[in-house]
Amino acid sequence: MDYDFLGIDHLGIVVKDIDQARTTYRDLLGFKVSGEEILDDRGLHICFAETGNSRLELISPTRDDSEVSRFLEKRGEGIHHICIEVRDIEKAVDKMQSNGATFAGKGISIGAHNTRVAFLHPKSTHGVLIELVEK
Repeated sequence: MDYDFLGIDHLGIVVKDIDQARTTYRDLLGFKVSGEEILDDRGLHICFAETGNSRLELISPTRDDSEVSRFLEKRGEGIHHICIEVRDIEKAVDKMQSNGATFAGKGISIGAHNTRVAFLHPKSTHGVLIELVEK
């Protein structure tokens, strides 16, 4: 099956305080932090730590009912998802659904920096939330 995967784009990490996390990843670990954005409709404040071949997406909730609030409350800070870049998100989603994959939320939606994203439900992927992104 060819889904036109282009590689791992980033690992999503949920944090309580984006300012503290930015400082840790920039000053302690030495990563360049960029791409800060607030996604009001999803209740998220994000930024990216550039690691070389991939990135770490730091994600903090901006309200109690954000997409990551329940995760943070239940599991605490930590790795939330793996994001894989695809060439054509509709094609990848259609193929995966025809092979039995279930997607979380509303299917394909708008992500950070106007990318198109879809999340595979963790029940389809052995407990791992996988995000697909088309840039």
